[in-house]
Amino acid sequence: MKTIDVQDVIDNATFNPFHWKVLFWCTLVIIFDGYDLVIYGVVLPILMEQWQLDPYVAGLLGSSALFGMMFGAIGFGMMSDKVGRKKTILACVILFSLTTVVNGFATDPWVFGILRFIAGLGIGGVMPNVVSLMSEYSPKRRRSTMVALMFSGYAVGGMMSAGLGIWIVPTYGWEVMFYLAVIPLLLVPFMIKFLPESASFMMSQGLKDQTRHVLVKIAPERQIAESDELTIPAAHVSKASVAELFRDNRALSTMMFWIAFFCCLLMVYALGSWLPKLMSLAGYPLSSSLMFLMVLNIGAIIGAVGGGRLADKFSLRSVLISFFILGTTALITLGYENPMWVLYLLMGIAGATTIGSQILLYAYVAQYYPTNIRSTGLGWASGIGRNGALLGPMLGGVLMAMALPHHINFLALAVPGAIATIAVAFVGRNPVKKDSLGSFSGSTAQ
Repeated sequence: MKTIDVQDVIDNATFNPFHWKVLFWCTLVIIFDGYDLVIYGVVLPILMEQWQLDPYVAGLLGSSALFGMMFGAIGFGMMSDKVGRKKTILACVILFSLTTVVNGFATDPWVFGILRFIAGLGIGGVMPNVVSLMSEYSPKRRRSTMVALMFSGYAVGGMMSAGLGIWIVPTYGWEVMFYLAVIPLLLVPFMIKFLPESASFMMSQGLKDQTRHVLVKIAPERQIAESDELTIPAAHVSKASVAELFRDNRALSTMMFWIAFFCCLLMVYALGSWLPKLMSLAGYPLSSSLMFLMVLNIGAIIGAVGGGRLADKFSLRSVLISFFILGTTALITLGYENPMWVLYLLMGIAGATTIGSQILLYAYVAQYYPTNIRSTGLGWASGIGRNGALLGPMLGGVLMAMALPHHINFLALAVPGAIATIAVAFVGRNPVKKDSLGSFSGSTAQ
């Protein structure tokens, strides 16, 4: 009989089909999540015309889903540390998919807004949990890359939403975009069968046989037998608590994460909600305006995957600081007249360094906190950051109503990037060295 350290097996495993399976299902969930969220920016120009919405009301409608996301990220993030990642992810998928389908039948702004709020609960709740699950099962040396690759599904979903919108909305109406959200519901039975539960959660519940079954798939070369005793560090099974986010010298870093999330989400959702309308007001037709939104999300994929690889080679902090500086510069430059190819290039850079930075921030937080409070840390960072996401669409509505010059609109969107740069620079080193999943290696996390 051998004593097997569960976290040691996970950290030092060779990437294999089990990891691909976790990556596939987590990425698929995020793709649907991104589709459901970006959909509002796609249909906004049509809704403003059809329902005669003024910019303020349109901004509030855009914020309704984000308001739900704030509560969903905090509530479901904390809940999963108690009931498990898998059950929470499935509940969130069912909630946001079902509500989005029903949203297609809305006939007035208020019903639309209420349904978007409910969908937002699920959209916000699923994000910290799939990040936690992917982070927990990724080999340590590839963790930043795998989390970033998984979270790039958000941008893929945004691209799908923009691409389908170019074809569907003018021909079949905005409602069809919401009906398509039925697809994730059809895949729930497959998620129940193939999506694994967190190993640390199973250990905390005394489910050692189930954990052993997963470890055999993760590291078949270890030849783990039924007689072997499985252990896990106490930090992985202790009770999750919000207060833990501020202990062991984590207080300053926790606050800086919250500020960075706030600023980054403000930029991401202001752009996602108002970019087509901003470009339409600048004289571009609807199809071209939606194409800018697609380029933004293409850039996000490049930024997330490329940034993750750079972070594994250098450091998440330095990559994030560089990204925020580039993003701020790109947004400022977008406000001025440029050739079309330059605009597309700047839009791609803006996507890579705003949406891409948001994805890397999730990876940073996931690596910073110990496993037992990882979802709580992600949920609170994401939930607090949702206040910025809430302000994003409303800020866009205010800017539209004020009829400011085109370059001033983009300058206003660039300011949070400068603040986020400073916040990330103040994030300290992880003091919890005993937690192999939560600690940083010298070249990866810092």
